[in-house]
Amino acid sequence: MTETEKDSAVLRFTEITTELFRQKSTLEDRVELLNECRRVLHQVSPFVDQPVDLVQWVPVDTVLANDYNPNAVAPPEMALLELSIMEDGFTQPIVGWDTGGTIEVIDGFHRNRVARESETLTTQLQGFLPIVVANTDRLDRGDRIASTIRHNRARGKHQIGAMADIVLELSRRNWSDNKIAKHLGMEPDEVLRLSQITGLAEMFADRDFSEAWEATAITDDDLEVEYENA
Repeated sequence: MTETEKDSAVLRFTEITTELFRQKSTLEDRVELLNECRRVLHQVSPFVDQPVDLVQWVPVDTVLANDYNPNAVAPPEMALLELSIMEDGFTQPIVGWDTGGTIEVIDGFHRNRVARESETLTTQLQGFLPIVVANTDRLDRGDRIASTIRHNRARGKHQIGAMADIVLELSRRNWSDNKIAKHLGMEPDEVLRLSQITGLAEMFADRDFSEAWEATAITDDDLEVEYENA
């Protein structure tokens, strides 16, 4: 195909796509057409294996926060995140995991939250969020947890208790300490310490402890008796 033929094909594609968008009367229909066009181009893209090659706009009510994110962001940083998106737009899509009908957030927990809570952003985004889907064939919850930790590891602060709970859950899913360390970007001794935190808690969770001894006052007479019997 010559350069002239390529230019002509691109022009025809542009004209057809523009006409298709003109025929869509609702925002939902236009967004779905936009996503469909992107999916078609993604299939023939040289970067088809890269999730960021396919950013889609999905209804906000289909994006669900996960319940295992240990990353903490203070209120000032949340306010700065809101300002950043208002001033610069959404420059980083939310990374999600397709669970079938809904998208579970893997990275972008706070972008998802601020986009919902900010009236300004709700208006700007018109009820949609930009999503990149990370998984294609991995469906296990353990994989989702590991993906979240890998994304968050270099950012924010991980709460020790939450991280210990995550290590415990992965251990219950028969993940070895070496596998946990590899997929969560930890040192082996860090996994060991977190395992010990949750392990000790579990070890004594069902134990019945005797009541504490009651303290009684010792009188001078008691001391005299003890001295005499010595």
